[in-house]
Amino acid sequence: MSSTPEQAVPDTLLATRPAEADNLAMIARQAIVDSHQAVFGYELFDRSTASDAHSAASDAALLFNALSYAGTESLVGEKLVFINCTHESLSGGHLELIHPEKVVLEVPTLPESATLQDIEGRIPTLEGLRKQGFRLAFSEQILRRQYVSWLPLAAFIKLDMMTFAPETAESLVKFSRAHTNAQLIAEKVESAEQHQLMADLGVRLFQGYWFAKPALVQAHTIRPSQATVVQLINLVRKQASTAEIEDLLKKDPTLSFNLLRFINSSGFGLSCEITSFRHAVMILGLKKLFRWAALLLTTSRAGGSPPVVGTTAVVRGRLMELLAAELMPPEECDNAFVVGVFSLLDTMLGVSMEKAMESVALPQPVVDALLHNTGPFAPFLALAKACEAGDDAAFARYAEDLHLSNRQVNWAHLQALTWAEDLGSV
Repeated sequence: MSSTPEQAVPDTLLATRPAEADNLAMIARQAIVDSHQAVFGYELFDRSTASDAHSAASDAALLFNALSYAGTESLVGEKLVFINCTHESLSGGHLELIHPEKVVLEVPTLPESATLQDIEGRIPTLEGLRKQGFRLAFSEQILRRQYVSWLPLAAFIKLDMMTFAPETAESLVKFSRAHTNAQLIAEKVESAEQHQLMADLGVRLFQGYWFAKPALVQAHTIRPSQATVVQLINLVRKQASTAEIEDLLKKDPTLSFNLLRFINSSGFGLSCEITSFRHAVMILGLKKLFRWAALLLTTSRAGGSPPVVGTTAVVRGRLMELLAAELMPPEECDNAFVVGVFSLLDTMLGVSMEKAMESVALPQPVVDALLHNTGPFAPFLALAKACEAGDDAAFARYAEDLHLSNRQVNWAHLQALTWAEDLGSV
């Protein structure tokens, strides 16, 4: 072929050297083209880490980087974005931050061991996403008998040319057309013969090496201080005034830059540009601002710490808050949350806890717990660490000291994990 859709990409976007871990997001994209070989959309893949592990966290990070840090216009323009998802990530709160008209969620079928009840149990989540405006894409596996209830949900069905013989293509296409309203995409098209076969059957969308190989895109990022992000989380949790939040944004240019870049990205879907911090806070609202800040914290790699450190901090904070609620007044529960979130700040910043504490003003009981392992919050922190470590002896000892039952602690831990997942952070 003499040309490919990828040739329109500016040379400055094509990655030719390794990423700088702290300020580059590496995203691979592969074009999906129409019958005229014009770009219809792009499927995105996270290439920021060496690991190919696909998880809810990687889905969240990919969407976050693609539609916030990366500068959506240079990455995908006005085209659709196709994102491979896990079923865990489909329940994540991070999807509330994304404008659904821009995104197609590629939904996997379940493992072979899944029962019909398992399959049916996914329908409410998938229907909820459709009601939000997301379009759903499925592989040809959805055409199997046990997935008949999913067929009405499909906006796209991707027919993988590597999974079926050419002589069965016609029956697959006819079945798809008879039982769904989905647009068909022939993927992994690697030859003119494969393209012609599917085109003759009326398929109008194509993806594969014959058209365009995945191209790496370097997306420069500017990371705010993780301590400032945690301060923002605390302000939002306390339902601080817009003026207080605006003051914090003004003190950290990188944080305010990321917020304005995100809210003005086409992925967010606003029709006018937001230039005022106050306006950005008002437009986003406290709930979405909290989700954005939590995701910013947990996908950050500042100081060399992996994203899981930020995730653990958020889970630990929520667990401590729930446990404190059994024994303390509400205002003290907020401080318990702060202790949990800040308890890994030294690891996230790559400095001692003493040094980390110099940058923020915190109540003395919070400082006592973090620096000296003393005061009313110290036992809660110790219990939270025991939960994470699976240390049964320490778990029993600290739970008994706080007069909490195993059931209370385990239930709180489960709630904390679920809460963090709802933020799209695990």
